[in-house]
Amino acid sequence: MAAWALYRLPHADHYVRIRQASGEPEALLSCAQLNGREGFVVAPFDIRPDQPVLLIRPDAVEAYPLPGKSGLSVLSGKSGISSPSPSYAVDFANFHAQLLSGTFRKIVLARCADESTACPLAPEELFFRACQRYPRLFISLVYTSLSGYWLTATPEILLENDGPQWRTIALAGTMKLEADQLQGEGETVTWSTKNIQEQRYVATYLTECLERFTGDFREEGPRTVRAANLVHLRSDFTFTLPDSLHVGDLLQALHPTPAVCGLPKQDAFRFITHNEHTPRRYYSGFMGLLSICSPLPSTHLYVSLRCMNIEGCQYHLYAGGGLLKDSILEQEWLETEAKLETMRSLLY
Repeated sequence: MAAWALYRLPHADHYVRIRQASGEPEALLSCAQLNGREGFVVAPFDIRPDQPVLLIRPDAVEAYPLPGKSGLSVLSGKSGISSPSPSYAVDFANFHAQLLSGTFRKIVLARCADESTACPLAPEELFFRACQRYPRLFISLVYTSLSGYWLTATPEILLENDGPQWRTIALAGTMKLEADQLQGEGETVTWSTKNIQEQRYVATYLTECLERFTGDFREEGPRTVRAANLVHLRSDFTFTLPDSLHVGDLLQALHPTPAVCGLPKQDAFRFITHNEHTPRRYYSGFMGLLSICSPLPSTHLYVSLRCMNIEGCQYHLYAGGGLLKDSILEQEWLETEAKLETMRSLLY
């Protein structure tokens, strides 16, 4: 089966299908190798020879209107585990100890939850259901023989452009909307000091990255934005790039952002890859269309949050949360449960 991807941009009324006519996607071992390249990118959190950045060649690019209501039956949701699992509790204690000792200012702890259904659900149907339920999010479904099927519904822009203007965002902090709050966009939410501090760490890091590539950038925010039944704090950065053909170098600096990793970034990255119970694989990497010179649509690269890896009747759901010194085990577990519900609710 040839490699392909479907994606729908936030609030769009159509989706795009990208197909590689033959052969395997190109496997790259760094984001910098994306310099001057075009195609649909599927990048993991930890880039390795057995888990490379995949570049799907856009031999065919077609846009289609979104179909009507999904044919999947509407069933009641299935709740996750209400108390932390033993493996998560061990990871939390290990990660939190590093914060208390001052090794990290922030570190992100992720986990995977497995779900199953009696019969396989078509990945395309899950994609369309996600498009219907989550109009504010970037929705993407990718298949390659190396990665398998990955579905993501994410609010986090890694890098976008519209002509000469580029954009990235600092997205961090999470709260679940309850009761009457679900009728709005989160405008009544009061943010804790922990959430504000976590978001500021990410925004400061992005500022430092952009200063290496351009002197022409502007930050706006933070503001509250809704993603499914959650809200986050978001700052927007707009900028120009003197040489867009070297956008791979910028991606190399940005990925992984502190929003999915931690600070100091390289030390946090090494700790995560050696200590998390479940490898993240393509969760908390990024995916989307990279288009610099051709008449294809503009670049739209998003951090791969709220992910589902589909294997027949088995569905591996991923979520994480940023830890600071004052983080509490039970609260962090509930945050991941709320994030997992974005994908879990598509199955039942």
